[in-house]
Amino acid sequence: MWTPGRVAGEVLLSLVFGLLAAAGEALGTGGTVRIVAVALAAALLSLLRRVLPAAVLLLTAIGSAEFGGLGPLVLVAAWSAGRRISGVGRAALTFATAYVLALGLWLLQVTSPALLFLAFAAPFLLVVLVVPGLISRYWSQRRTLADTLREYNAQLLRERAMIAGQARMRERQRIAQDMHDSLGHQLTLISVHAGALEVDRELTGRQREAVGVLREASVAAMHELREVVGLLRDGTENPRQGSASQALQAMGEEDAMASSRGVAGIEGLVAASRNAGTTVELRRSGEPRPLAPTADHAAYRVVQEGLTNAHKHAPGASIAIELRYEPDALVVEVVNAAAPGTADGQRSVVSGGQGLTGLGERTRLVGGMVHTGRTADGGFRLAGVLPYTPPEGGAPSCAAGGATATFVDPTHDFRQQNPAVAPGEGDLVIDGSGLPKELVRAMTKNKKRSGIAIGCGIAAAILVLLMVAGVLAALFLAGESDKATIDPKQYDAVKVGQSEAEVRARLPHGDSFLVNGLDKGAPPEPKGAKCLALMSTEAGSAWYKDPVFRFCFKDGRLIEKKSFEVRN
Repeated sequence: MWTPGRVAGEVLLSLVFGLLAAAGEALGTGGTVRIVAVALAAALLSLLRRVLPAAVLLLTAIGSAEFGGLGPLVLVAAWSAGRRISGVGRAALTFATAYVLALGLWLLQVTSPALLFLAFAAPFLLVVLVVPGLISRYWSQRRTLADTLREYNAQLLRERAMIAGQARMRERQRIAQDMHDSLGHQLTLISVHAGALEVDRELTGRQREAVGVLREASVAAMHELREVVGLLRDGTENPRQGSASQALQAMGEEDAMASSRGVAGIEGLVAASRNAGTTVELRRSGEPRPLAPTADHAAYRVVQEGLTNAHKHAPGASIAIELRYEPDALVVEVVNAAAPGTADGQRSVVSGGQGLTGLGERTRLVGGMVHTGRTADGGFRLAGVLPYTPPEGGAPSCAAGGATATFVDPTHDFRQQNPAVAPGEGDLVIDGSGLPKELVRAMTKNKKRSGIAIGCGIAAAILVLLMVAGVLAALFLAGESDKATIDPKQYDAVKVGQSEAEVRARLPHGDSFLVNGLDKGAPPEPKGAKCLALMSTEAGSAWYKDPVFRFCFKDGRLIEKKSFEVRN
């Protein structure tokens, strides 16, 4: 469907070709009816060249032989036909037919003086009729090829994303299986042995209480392990929606369903630590406000990580936990004192070093941040700032600096490498904005080089043809001109009454195709005389008139010589 602007442009172009055709016919001897008819035909053919490219090309090429006003339209018709005629064979047949018919009609229409241009007719028609079609067809094929390459590359990108997603899913399932088989077994053993130990009659009340804490901790760890394993097994990633962030958000929301995994569950963490013999102080300040499920769960994880690190690295040290409800965010702070000097330095503490890293990622996804550092007395401080409202649009973001947080380093993130929308089934396959910059640069460079090479080859071939045709035409016309052309001085030097033999010796014999048709419109010849008509080397009084010198002989004498003009 054409836009209004394109319709207006086509109409304007048809009017231009109509005016050009009318002007071309007005320069001749065409009447008003002929001028109007040719102008209307040119305008109509211009409008139809996109719908009927082959028919318009043939009609324009044939009509240009009789109606010179259609000449400018030939170039545009050839360009449109080269792009729109389907099939190489059909296009070649159409252009060959148009070329042969136009050249043949030119030969039938011109009179003998105009045959001076015959040697240039073939290369001229080649340049005007065939070359625009070839260039247009090449340009159209190159654009089609480029679109096909973009489509193929987009398909490769989609397949690469799918393969990467499948590989991640397989790896998640493998990790889930390993966690279930190894950690699940060990936690189950801990829970069973702790349960058996708890009912041992030889234990004191204090020991039985500590064993109960161990059993509850192992059971809680089993529940959390099942949740993580379920997410790893069942989670799917959609590259269009930030897979890592969505997965972590879903995990946080699922965990937050249990009230014991949010701010309300911090009391349970504090109680468990106190039961283990650690001094823990919990302080609250400000007016409590509700948090988003993911932020609520992140607050729980900050306290849990702070207590875990304190138990690992500073056993026996006192711990202070503070929940401050600020105007725009909840500040969760866990501070432990320095480890007592009597701490057992021989105990082995297993630490993977990933707890604080994962905690920082979790808080960034909800729009917050984490701060860690040593205190003045040698202790350790862990603080988290968690906003009450999630980031805009509910999408997990707000990494420092405004960048979207992901589990992948930005230099290796597929979405960072391709700034456009991630490839998917709904993407436009010919949209080049989603292509890698290196591929776009290579395709552009190759297209430019191939276009220059082919264009130079076509131009060189046309130039060689024109040069060869020009040389042959010049040689041929030079020989023919010597047989049928004289200058005005030679005409003036001949006198009436001279002998025929003397006059013919001084003049060309006129045996050339150039003198054919010079009798059309000429004055009548004397009765019984034989006349010799020759062309003049000078131009006529008008571009469509040719000067002619005629010599008539009778009884061996020159009885008449005349100078006149004939229409070419």
